[in-house]
Amino acid sequence: MPERAAATTTPADRAAVSSTARPASAGPSSAELLEFVRRIAADTSFVGSLPLDPEGRTWVRLDGPAGSEAWLIGWPPGSGTGWHDHGGSHGAFAAAGGSLREESLAARLPTEGWKTLELADGVDRERRLTAGQGRAFGAHHVHQVLNESPDEHAISVHAYYPPLPMMRRYSRTGTVLRLEHVEHPEEWQ
Repeated sequence: MPERAAATTTPADRAAVSSTARPASAGPSSAELLEFVRRIAADTSFVGSLPLDPEGRTWVRLDGPAGSEAWLIGWPPGSGTGWHDHGGSHGAFAAAGGSLREESLAARLPTEGWKTLELADGVDRERRLTAGQGRAFGAHHVHQVLNESPDEHAISVHAYYPPLPMMRRYSRTGTVLRLEHVEHPEEWQ
């Protein structure tokens, strides 16, 4: 998660989404989370209110739809997340400004019982997201997100359901993925 917290806010007017026929306990789908992050990313006055730091990421925590959690994140030039997963939560993110590159694995990894995995050929995926573009992902998504610009901040909106129970951090050397650390919410909230 981000290095520096800017503020915590819960703008109910921005977090509200239309109700669906699914029971509330089912939570929002990845498609609903994608709709939400795109809507927030399009709110230029809200996105523009995020304080940007030249040294580290900044963020504002939001209430997402139907009990999800969401984040508005500012990415200074050259910053990134490193490889990670979302602890079994599904979600979505959208670029609100600048450009982000996502590298992901098109493979379902086991969630427990390993420290080092050798990845098969052909599992790497890459996409670039510019303002207004987003993507949804499932509960087993492993990726890293990067702002490769040498001089421009990027801003994005992320939403997860259920709220992140943990994040697993990985290092990668060639085809070898290694579990390095498990973070829990108290480490980033």
